[in-house]
Amino acid sequence: MLLSVVHRTDEELLTSGAPEDFAEFYRRNLEWVMGFLAHRTRDPELAADLCAEVFAAALTGRRRYRPDLAPARPWLHRIAVNKLTDALRRGAAEDRARRRLRLERIEPRDEDLRWIERLGERPEVLPLVDELPDDQRGAVRARIIEERAYDEIAGAEGVSAAVVRKRVSRGLSSVRRAMGAQR
Repeated sequence: MLLSVVHRTDEELLTSGAPEDFAEFYRRNLEWVMGFLAHRTRDPELAADLCAEVFAAALTGRRRYRPDLAPARPWLHRIAVNKLTDALRRGAAEDRARRRLRLERIEPRDEDLRWIERLGERPEVLPLVDELPDDQRGAVRARIIEERAYDEIAGAEGVSAAVVRKRVSRGLSSVRRAMGAQR
């Protein structure tokens, strides 16, 4: 007996409302969206973060999708373009502000990254993080413990990614000083 395979369109998958249908829509379009974003950003980490944002927006906005107005892929492309434009705009604004203030971009050094990785192995670290000021504690927990992206944290807090980087940097410096005092 030969079973016929029913190929559902992206439009059908997107509008069905079934989680497994959205998962199929995601699988079909992931490589295309990731390729688009990777080509435009030339930054794999940023492309991956934006790709997650694109599909999150598609998932939450699928009820508003109207297949009679546009096919699914151009609709998804518009979301990707909007997410990319927002990210570039945020980044440009941060760069202008940093240049105006004559600040260098805060990038963790290899030794900082190794130190951060070792933090989880030391039981006394979390109580020290809990003693930080609210803004630093939240930033350190979100970035280091939850491994969330700076842009994601910034969006949730309503501040720029540069502010989040500074909060994480200050918080880690305080924890490092406190750990040194405990020796």
